[in-house]
Amino acid sequence: MPRNSTASTALAAEALQVTPVFIDIVGSGRQFPVRRVYCVGRNYLAHIREMKEGDERDPPFFFQKPTDAVMTDSRVPYPTLTDDFQFEFELVVAIGSEASAVSPDTALDHVFGYAAGLDMTRRDRQRECNKRGLPWEQGKSFDHSAPCGPIHPVAKVGHIRSGALNLSVNGAVRQDSVLEKMIWNVHEIVSELSKQYRLLPGDLIFTGTPEGVGPVQRGDRLVGRIEGLAPLQVEIV
Repeated sequence: MPRNSTASTALAAEALQVTPVFIDIVGSGRQFPVRRVYCVGRNYLAHIREMKEGDERDPPFFFQKPTDAVMTDSRVPYPTLTDDFQFEFELVVAIGSEASAVSPDTALDHVFGYAAGLDMTRRDRQRECNKRGLPWEQGKSFDHSAPCGPIHPVAKVGHIRSGALNLSVNGAVRQDSVLEKMIWNVHEIVSELSKQYRLLPGDLIFTGTPEGVGPVQRGDRLVGRIEGLAPLQVEIV
């Protein structure tokens, strides 16, 4: 057999061993297969000010995490290549139907449901990337960087347009805000993102975090709550 055929066979075998990512759907016994993970950067004014990076007059923007960064396990490994591992708690939107250049008026028709999620960040690496004008991959797009709770279908909870969002670390509240403070709300996020990418069922959108972000250490326990959704509880290990 030619050497390239052997290599192709080996690669195909490895591909078959890749485990798809699924998130439980509340009250259904079914799971949501994750296709892509989008994130919104700088979507809360107070967070822009606390980070002291970027112009608060600029609109939010999008970046991505790899699909297998999503994890539903409650034990989040402390990553390599950082001494400043930080939490960013936020609302997650799950897309249920194809959306391409949709208007804000119809954007919510494409939302399947909502969840609570964490955009875990290697802050030292992110700041280095900012200083050097490089993409954020080292700071944002690494293994286990997107813990996500179960998805609540719109059919069960309606659209999450407002409500409290807070996160505690070892019982002490660190982030405490409301969804109404988002610069782009959900229908604007979906509309804007659909102009840049064709959204498909299985896509997740992490909608940005409010102020109060900070570092965690091994052994810390995080509990994030968004009004109307199941809490997200993780331990850093």
